[in-house]
Amino acid sequence: MAPVRIHLDTDLGSNVDDAVALALLLGAAEVELTGITTCIDPGGRRAACVDELLGLAGRGEVEVVAGAEVSLTTGRTPGPPPRGGGRGGQGLVRPPDQAGSALRLLAGSVAAGATVLAIGPCTNLALLAVDRPGVLAGTHVVLMGGWFDLPADGLPESGPARDWNLQCDPVAAEVLLRHAGRLTMVPLPLTFRAHLVERHLERMARAGPLGRLLAAQARAQAGERSMAALAREHPALPPDLLAFLHDPLAGAVALGWPLVTIEERTVVPVLEGDVLRVSEDPKGRAVGVAVDLDAEALEQGWLAAVEAAGPRPR
Repeated sequence: MAPVRIHLDTDLGSNVDDAVALALLLGAAEVELTGITTCIDPGGRRAACVDELLGLAGRGEVEVVAGAEVSLTTGRTPGPPPRGGGRGGQGLVRPPDQAGSALRLLAGSVAAGATVLAIGPCTNLALLAVDRPGVLAGTHVVLMGGWFDLPADGLPESGPARDWNLQCDPVAAEVLLRHAGRLTMVPLPLTFRAHLVERHLERMARAGPLGRLLAAQARAQAGERSMAALAREHPALPPDLLAFLHDPLAGAVALGWPLVTIEERTVVPVLEGDVLRVSEDPKGRAVGVAVDLDAEALEQGWLAAVEAAGPRPR
């Protein structure tokens, strides 16, 4: 069976689920990773985090390029700065070339037939659409983001305004929504059903240095974000919740794992104040929307991929 070609566009460096999604791609046997670009990446710090994870997995051959530093909408870098990796947050040793190299790598992946897995803001992809008109027309983009249906009972109801990947650069998200040839969206209400929990940590920690790092990051992030308190407030969440696996679920969709139900919907982007909504409209464009998942199959799939992602300690 031919491998699935994937290009990862990510804001890795802030949330553990981006790192787990990368580990999933590294460990899944059916993946050819054609390149990684980082977005909203001041000084290449996120790319440095990616480099560190690739090093732990023994996958230094995968090309990584730092992309856009700022939102097209605001001209600023939204959110807190990324934490940095083993370089102490100092960024890439090589100077990042946000204007050109990321777009060249993205375009090369697209030309090679890769699916683009977008698990961060849409800035790099919007710049590609503007810089090289038509290049996305034949491309499948899987975007982690969107808010269509209400979450299941007992899950958080934060709403579209909390959809980071769309809201920190709504101009870029609208460009992507209009120009991607084939677009599949993995919305937050569904990803609230994908969980990293306490019982996963032992298995992750046995998976070598990459797994140990991910387990430590998951535990630390859970404390910082009071995930135990969130779980107590929402009865559908597991009591030992550490993180939501928004991005690994999107990775499973990009790989075509048969554990997610996709529906076709016709939508238009609508900007209401500062919030970009993706609304159903018969005059809009067709997109695939993930609406259901087999959570147990996802759990087994991503854990097995993390175990396979890196060299074992001697």
